[in-house]
Amino acid sequence: MVVAIMGLAAGAVVLSVPDPRPSVAADAERFAARLSRAREEAILSNRPVAVEATAAGYAFTAFDGARWSALDEGPFGPETWTAGTTVAPAAPPARIVFDPTGVADPAALTLTRDRHSRTITVDGAGEVTLNG
Repeated sequence: MVVAIMGLAAGAVVLSVPDPRPSVAADAERFAARLSRAREEAILSNRPVAVEATAAGYAFTAFDGARWSALDEGPFGPETWTAGTTVAPAAPPARIVFDPTGVADPAALTLTRDRHSRTITVDGAGEVTLNG
C-alpha cells in the first residue's frame, strides 16, 4: 500500500515539472527585440542591416557598400530556435532588411510550438510588433 502511494506521488511530481525550454512567447519576444535592435543598428551605423530567418534559426548581416557580411558582435550572434519550434513562412527563408533610415519591406514571421503561436510583424516604417 505504501509503495502504491509513493508511486502515485512520484507520478504527480513528474507530471507537474514544468517544461525547461523557454516558451514560444519568450522566443518571439527575444526575436522581436533583436529585430528592433537591428533596425537601430542600421540607423546608427548608416548601413543596411538584414536578418535571415530559416527553419533552424536566424542570423544578422550588414552591408558595407560592397558586400554583405556576418554581423555577430553584441546581440547579433546567430541563434537557433528552441527545439520543437516551427517557423512560417518556412521557405524561402524570410529576409528582412532595414535600410539606413530604419525603413523595411513589410514582413511577418510566425513561431509555433506545442499549439502556441506568436507572430512578429515588421511594417513599412521598420516598426516591430509582437502579436498573439
